[in-house]
Amino acid sequence: MFITIAAILFATFMVWLMWRHYLYTPWTRDGRINAEVVDIAPEITDNVVEILVVDNQRVKKGDVLVRIDPARYQFALNQAIAIAANRQQVLAERQFESHRRVGLLATAAISLEEKQTSDASAGEAQSDYDSAIAQRDMAQLNLDRTTIRSPVNGYVTNLHLRVGDYATPGKPMLSILDSDSFWVAAYMEETKLPRIHEGDRAIIKLMGPEPNIIGHVDSVSPGILDENQSHFSGFANVNPIFTWVRLAQRIPVRIHMDHIPTDVRIAVGQTCTVIIRPKSTN
Repeated sequence: MFITIAAILFATFMVWLMWRHYLYTPWTRDGRINAEVVDIAPEITDNVVEILVVDNQRVKKGDVLVRIDPARYQFALNQAIAIAANRQQVLAERQFESHRRVGLLATAAISLEEKQTSDASAGEAQSDYDSAIAQRDMAQLNLDRTTIRSPVNGYVTNLHLRVGDYATPGKPMLSILDSDSFWVAAYMEETKLPRIHEGDRAIIKLMGPEPNIIGHVDSVSPGILDENQSHFSGFANVNPIFTWVRLAQRIPVRIHMDHIPTDVRIAVGQTCTVIIRPKSTN
């Protein structure tokens, strides 16, 4: 009888420990891999003449992705260069006249009014030349924009572009998934938040035989969407696991991935288990 009672007490104690571990220890199976995505949109209009990437291709920052027909912008640049050269010549002539009249004014060969008129003409020529230089630089900028490069390291995604498509400013033509921005959204029950702090060590376990990834807590979301509110609050909408029983709400915790092993393949949307080790237990 003593052994039976001891076994029951021990089993009860272990169940209580397991329940507390499940309820309060900061871990979750509901983790999702995320990454930042850059939408690539042209800043000028014309036809696409060359596509140098394919869907899901890995690219480096600065790699050429798409080229837009540069003919129109090359003509505009040539015209702007010619106008700037003409304005520069006019400016040189006006400045020469203004400097020459300084000596004439000293000998009283011309009046002060004529000298002031000459100075004003030189100033106007200077303004015209500065405007021509600005137009030339803008034409050069537009020509440079016909070549679209990757702003980040990553992977081409959502590529539905074809040669001959018309580029529209501000309308995305493809996207680049930033491979340097992977992070994990770990949805933790609110009962576990008191034991989670920024900087805590995090162990990320992907589904499958992949090695664990080490990271740390970057931040904790300050709120989630309240379904009882009719207006948009700007918070994350976290769906409850069950609706017929009152459960602890799940709060997104952002986990920074400190190092991703080269032999580990990760993709946005993957699920994972996240275990947080508070600093006192690291």
